[in-house]
Amino acid sequence: MKAIRLSAAATLIVALLISAAPAQRRLKPPDVKYVPTPQNVVEEMLEMAHVTAGDLVYDLGSGDGRIPITAAQTYGARAIGVEIEPRLVAEANDNARRAGVTDRVRFLNQDLFETDFSAATVVTLFLMPRINQALIPKLKTLRPGARVVSHMWDMGPAWPADETRDVNSLMLYLWTIRPTDGRASPW
Repeated sequence: MKAIRLSAAATLIVALLISAAPAQRRLKPPDVKYVPTPQNVVEEMLEMAHVTAGDLVYDLGSGDGRIPITAAQTYGARAIGVEIEPRLVAEANDNARRAGVTDRVRFLNQDLFETDFSAATVVTLFLMPRINQALIPKLKTLRPGARVVSHMWDMGPAWPADETRDVNSLMLYLWTIRPTDGRASPW
């Protein structure tokens, strides 16, 4: 009898937690197919961007959350993942909870084209060339000194990378926002 009461109580608690959780919804079909970035590439991307505890890292298309979680665990950075697929947002939140970084990491179920990431000091990407290029106007308005790192794809000839790195035949590209790239310089 005691086991039945415990089971009923556990079921009630789970139901309450589920109903209290913010609803995740599919906004539109994803622009790119989810392919996880290998962990060694994640680490290299964050090292290449010189992430520190003072950074706010935005990962556009964050999938299972490995880039924001690693930024928080390894560097103490605050990080926000933007993901359109609700299932992946839920998985990323579970991964952040298991990693013990929910105080520094959040995941947003949003369309990255509609997300305000202007406060970012680092933006990470693993998208497609046409998506990267469509993001250029928003990326160039980041404050001077912000860094953008892309796994696999550059921004095309209109915006050459400041640095490239080959990690086991996977290319990484880094751009540092300069005062002349967008907004007026505070320097």
